[in-house]
Amino acid sequence: MPDTALSERTADVIVVGAGPAGSTTAYYLAKAGLDVLLLEKTAFPREKVCGDGLTPRATKQLVSMGIDISEEAGWLRNKGLRIISGGLRLEMDWPELAAYPNYGLVRKREDFDDLLAQQAVKAGARLYERCNVGAPITDERTGRITGVQAKLGEEKTPVVFHAPLVVAADGNSTRLSLAMGLHRREDRPMGVAVRTYFTSPRHDDDYLESWLELWDRRGPQARQLPGYGWIFGLGDGTSNVGLGILNSSASFRELDWREVLKAWVAGMPEDWGYTPENMTQPIRGAALPMAFNRQPHYTRGLLLVGDAGGLVNPFNGEGIAYAMESGQLAADVIVQAHARATPAQRELALQRYPKVLKDTYGGYYTLGRAFVKLIGNPKVLQLCTERGLTHPMLMRFALKLLANLTDPTGGDAMDRVINGLTKITPRA
Repeated sequence: MPDTALSERTADVIVVGAGPAGSTTAYYLAKAGLDVLLLEKTAFPREKVCGDGLTPRATKQLVSMGIDISEEAGWLRNKGLRIISGGLRLEMDWPELAAYPNYGLVRKREDFDDLLAQQAVKAGARLYERCNVGAPITDERTGRITGVQAKLGEEKTPVVFHAPLVVAADGNSTRLSLAMGLHRREDRPMGVAVRTYFTSPRHDDDYLESWLELWDRRGPQARQLPGYGWIFGLGDGTSNVGLGILNSSASFRELDWREVLKAWVAGMPEDWGYTPENMTQPIRGAALPMAFNRQPHYTRGLLLVGDAGGLVNPFNGEGIAYAMESGQLAADVIVQAHARATPAQRELALQRYPKVLKDTYGGYYTLGRAFVKLIGNPKVLQLCTERGLTHPMLMRFALKLLANLTDPTGGDAMDRVINGLTKITPRA
């Protein structure tokens, strides 16, 4: 008789990590008819450090996956971005584009990831929760990954999963990538995000709010920090309040970012409710791996998606949209490779994945790396934050650039300038 347990642990593709990148990958693979194992180390619902705000890029991905994004299903829509700097405030609606909707969304990651994972399951993926993946299994002759070892359930039962392809969607730490010899590039930017939740009367704000001035007030002279603070109302009586900082700051390794967050909110109006007694969760932090900080994105049967491949946007710290987009791109490459007749043809198709990513994001991320270096200069940063909001047309251009929201063909003059820049910029 066949070993049922063995057959249940063998598939066409293993996806490690059921965050937005992994669940999106698994959804599109299963929808195309492939047998997919989706392995998640925790159990849903589970906590993740995030701003919980979704731009139109991420909203488009949710629509494509058939997720119910209605208000009745627990989503809060937003019209655009409110920027506050130098005592000025500017509200900018999301642009009207053919390629993306003109609204964003807000939802807690506590159940957001669960919704995506369940959508993958509905499409046919097999989800294993409390499945802590350890070492990869490799072919001794070729070094190619052929599966993973894991510990399953509360009992931590040792199990082995087999597949000819494995997708690393295990986040910034990506132990699987490290075990396959893929280390972080030190020449790529990193960020850190810290956030908490407050009960607040501002919970139903229909704009995402970004504060461009964060300060290191240690010492005799205050230094402005390259990053921003955010306030995202969740529509449930609470606001997500946090900040993101880039490692281009001299203070990056020195500061206690939780204390920076506390000092920032302490200066806000008391009637907003961002006070210690209204805090509903501890302050938590996470790393933001940016601009392809781990490469190659395909090697020896392993594909990297989302944070595992450093897909976070260096301009604004957005990760969910790029996690989901890279999952869809990876799935498309895998599906095409799966249909090839010989191992050599399949490998040729798979080697296309890094090129697809670079064609899609390479020029834009190179511009982002230049932007990170530029605002690492305190004088440049101060000039941008002090003068930018006095030029609304410039800020609308900046919104399109920083949020990566342009129509790929046609569009207005701003779209054409941004698209032209990303096309002529080297893709690295």
